[in-house]
Amino acid sequence: MPRTGIRWKLSAAIAAVVALVAVALSLVVHNAARVSMLDNARDLADERVQIAQRNYEASGRPNFPGVMIDDPDLPKDLLAKATAGRRATYVTEHPDGVPDIWAAVPLKDGRTLSLHTNFTDRSATVLKDLDEALIIGSTAVVFGGCALGVLIGGQLSRRLRKAATAARRVAQGEPDVRVRDSIGGVVRDETDDLARAVDAMADALQQRIEAERRVTADIAHELRTPVTGLLTAAELLPPGRPTELVRDRAQAMRQLVEDVLEVARLDSASERAELQDIVLGEFVSRRVIARDPEIVVRVVHESAVTTDPRRLERVLINLLINAAKHGRPPIEVTVEGRVIRVRDHGPGFPDALLAEGPSRFRTGSSDRAGHGHGLGLTIAAGQARVLGARLTFRNVRAGGAPPGAPAEGAVAVLWLPEHAPTNTGSYPMLPV
Repeated sequence: MPRTGIRWKLSAAIAAVVALVAVALSLVVHNAARVSMLDNARDLADERVQIAQRNYEASGRPNFPGVMIDDPDLPKDLLAKATAGRRATYVTEHPDGVPDIWAAVPLKDGRTLSLHTNFTDRSATVLKDLDEALIIGSTAVVFGGCALGVLIGGQLSRRLRKAATAARRVAQGEPDVRVRDSIGGVVRDETDDLARAVDAMADALQQRIEAERRVTADIAHELRTPVTGLLTAAELLPPGRPTELVRDRAQAMRQLVEDVLEVARLDSASERAELQDIVLGEFVSRRVIARDPEIVVRVVHESAVTTDPRRLERVLINLLINAAKHGRPPIEVTVEGRVIRVRDHGPGFPDALLAEGPSRFRTGSSDRAGHGHGLGLTIAAGQARVLGARLTFRNVRAGGAPPGAPAEGAVAVLWLPEHAPTNTGSYPMLPV
């Protein structure tokens, strides 16, 4: 359906109402003026027929202009009144709408004296001028109503757009944004009630998220000590397969605790990027080779960037771990300017991850998520936000393949910013 702004809807509604009112008032004024003019014409005809009656009775002949005795064209209704001995006036209309004024009075000799006059040209001209003035006035009122509707609707639309923009910023993770402050102004209307309701909802959600984050961080922090003790105790066990299993599981539990703590810190938006100037291609090549010499690194275009090397390495290593764990070799890393791509040749990312992004403790479909807790990509995305970078995910399919065809690999793309991060929810610190 086509989208119509509230400004034009309100303007059209006001214009329609104004047009109806203007037409109704114009009809009322036109009819009232016409009736008043006809009443004046009938009164004048009545006075003239009385004068003609007195002159006829005094002289015995009709000597007043326009009077006739027993006029055969006299309307029947008027003739009936005169025959009944009553003086009366009558109005008839031509097909073109111009009225005729009749007046009749009975004479003492039983005959009927009548007067026939047309609606005066002056009155017709006045009525025509009045109609033109009403049309011009109605048109001006309609256009004025449209302008008023655009003005009022535009103000309301601007307030609603500002509210929608602020609400989107809150949804994107900017907890300090308030819809009411974004709207501004001194007008108090329903948009203020909506803004306050959205702000209250955002505050309640933020408090709930913060409470959940604190609980998660507290639990992970409390688990760190016993897990460390478990690892220490595992070192004292005699060599053997059972000891290796205990050490492996204890180490995995410790890694999980550290990951949960890192996610909690990233969610709190208190992390600070410690910026340094690095040569991106050389940096990535050294880190990837140190991680796995079999991974192919291709530097298409070298670039110098200002970023946090530790956090960038964390993002890169997590992407490599995810590709090795859930994809298939060969794994390829490409550096082109400020863009880093990590590709594997596995079954591709799950649809839920492509649609919603990484989610903690959800590793995706069974064909790509046999192991892990879903925290690796979550941490990578969080660290990318601190760097002011953008992390995207997509699947690779052969050219011309239908939408439902199996993927031929997964690609994670990290887009580093052109300038040092300044609005990532953290406070970047330049090295001294």
